[in-house]
Amino acid sequence: MQLVVIFGPPAVGKMTVGRALAGRSGFRLFHNHALIEPLLEVFDYGTPPFNRLLESTRQRVVEEAAQVGQDLILTYVWGLESQADADELTRQITAYVDRGATVSFVELTADLDSRLARNRTPLRLAEKRSKRDIEWSDANVREMERFVMNTQDRSRGTDLPGLALLQAHRHLHIDNTELSADETAELILRWLGGDDGPDA
Repeated sequence: MQLVVIFGPPAVGKMTVGRALAGRSGFRLFHNHALIEPLLEVFDYGTPPFNRLLESTRQRVVEEAAQVGQDLILTYVWGLESQADADELTRQITAYVDRGATVSFVELTADLDSRLARNRTPLRLAEKRSKRDIEWSDANVREMERFVMNTQDRSRGTDLPGLALLQAHRHLHIDNTELSADETAELILRWLGGDDGPDA
């Protein structure tokens, strides 16, 4: 049994790559906005009930998937400097870790201009209603640059909670600025199958 966590900054292509990976394998995709969007119909983003339901429901889905032995892909926007993010992600993967599953982290990076272009793709806007206000969404992509979203960002040092979590598991870094989702998924599949990958 395997769990793959795809992480990186907003609009880097986590959901799209996850879909391409799931389409080539027995993995199922549980992307970040699969819960965010329906919760936004009832609660404002970041409010206590929104946060509680997001974390608890996500946790329950992951636990049930692990219980039935389902290979799973999760996607996350993750501040590597945040202890709270590292703690939440540790809780999320525990059901797989406790069952002896292979847990692998795939880090996607792309430059800001590429991510702003991807922020407007039809698939992203169709799947994520919250991103359809392009002016707000572009501003959000830029604003999130203040967080440490990739391991190459050493602006806050190397003693970060997220880096400690990554060191305990398999970790692949892919710069997908010039890669399609299909090409990126193929790299991930080869790495999962034993190829060292571009930056393992």
